[in-house]
Amino acid sequence: MKQLFICMLCLTIGNYTVHAQKDSKTFNFKKGEVLDFILLTMKPNSSALFEKYREVIYPIGFEFGYEPQQGFRTKELILGNHLPSVFVFGKWPSKEKRHGFLETIVSRVPDFHQRRRDLFSYFTFAFFEIQENKTISLQKNKVNSITAFWKTDKQDIEKFVSKWKEQAKISGGSSIVQLQNGYSPAGYNYNPDILIITEWENETAFSKFTEKHPLSFYKELKNVHQFVIE
Repeated sequence: MKQLFICMLCLTIGNYTVHAQKDSKTFNFKKGEVLDFILLTMKPNSSALFEKYREVIYPIGFEFGYEPQQGFRTKELILGNHLPSVFVFGKWPSKEKRHGFLETIVSRVPDFHQRRRDLFSYFTFAFFEIQENKTISLQKNKVNSITAFWKTDKQDIEKFVSKWKEQAKISGGSSIVQLQNGYSPAGYNYNPDILIITEWENETAFSKFTEKHPLSFYKELKNVHQFVIE
């Protein structure tokens, strides 16, 4: 894990849009920019391989305006079948630039996807176009849960999630950000209908809410992935 976070620290060098404070991490996105939501687990003893990866991949990303952001360790899996080691935001200037990178990288680095498979035992992501200027601030002294919702075919997922958020608020949970209408390229499918980061005052409030509102029992949902970050 220490090795992984040394690598993640490399991703933040030269980044002036993230303000790391003692008790919070704040991310600023403008309307039209793209937010990457990345989940990953690095293979053991991969620091040398990571350096080769970033030396080849990152200059191309920077050509398309990519701005690495800080990462978070994950803490606990609540629902789902996998807990990645790290959750990371990424940032691109536009949807066109994001797609441009995907189209360009495989032509310049034909073994791009294989390099990722060699480096990460788990790597998946979705990206979202920001619809309005947005600041995301995560407090380190709070409990932050991430919940990804996939709906069944004929259900109104927005109505369901709106009611879920209302109940969370009553129980002491505050919605930090809601993301939807995302995109995952082939091979990296993690594209929930709605993804929410919720801040809780403490673990007791979150635990009581999850016990009272067990998402695995709702017929409106096809799948749920929920975990807590440090």
